[in-house]
Amino acid sequence: MSTRLLELQELSMYFGGIHAVDSVNLHIEENEVIALIGPNGAGKTTVFNCTTGMYTPTTGKVMISSPNVRKQEDIADCRPDVIAKKGLARTFQNIRLFLEMTTLENVMVAYHIHLKSTIWDVLFGGSKVRKEESHMVKKAYEYMGMVGIAKYAHELSKNLPYGVQRKLEIARALATKPFLLLLDEPAAGMNPKETEELRNIIISLRKQVSIFLIEHDMSLVMTLADRVYVMDHGKMIAHGRPEEIKQNPEVIRAYLGGDYA
Repeated sequence: MSTRLLELQELSMYFGGIHAVDSVNLHIEENEVIALIGPNGAGKTTVFNCTTGMYTPTTGKVMISSPNVRKQEDIADCRPDVIAKKGLARTFQNIRLFLEMTTLENVMVAYHIHLKSTIWDVLFGGSKVRKEESHMVKKAYEYMGMVGIAKYAHELSKNLPYGVQRKLEIARALATKPFLLLLDEPAAGMNPKETEELRNIIISLRKQVSIFLIEHDMSLVMTLADRVYVMDHGKMIAHGRPEEIKQNPEVIRAYLGGDYA
């Protein structure tokens, strides 16, 4: 039986009288790629923000279960850094890189949550610190290689092409060693070639990490996702396999339009 890595139970997020997310139920199992789709303003990113500690939900639970631990816990009240250490990592709609750092340094920063050296180890040096630093660099190159950007290791992130910046965000998220990777519109602003490269990256990554995806590129969603959830006005209006979602009248009316009728 597959492990439910993430389960949102009656999740709601209210901003005053606005119900941005209203009683959402959703689950992701081990080795799945799950997509969350819907029109702008549907509440998709708010779901991500509640899941990763950016917001504390008004009501409901955010239950996680690591493949190694297999014990559910509610992380709805946890800080983002705590959630990252527990195995959830994300990217953002708007790229959030350390622009004055190199590609390598951006990835190394994310890997820092796994270092064991204390402040005293750093102050007084020693083999432990040097060994950890060497290992961190090696792992950073490994994560950059997974998304095909190792050749940009020493370039400042602000000077990278847009598509490479998007890939760097994914590499940085991977450096936290997540069991669940949340990608918020990773193909936004990409040209067809970059989108195809992203598709191949996700196909490759799904062998080692489960993926929760928000995306407006329906070609990407329908060819990658095992299951699709659809939101509109803060509510979940449909859930099913891609072929079922494409034929759902309510989804067509609210989001997909006539091309999928």
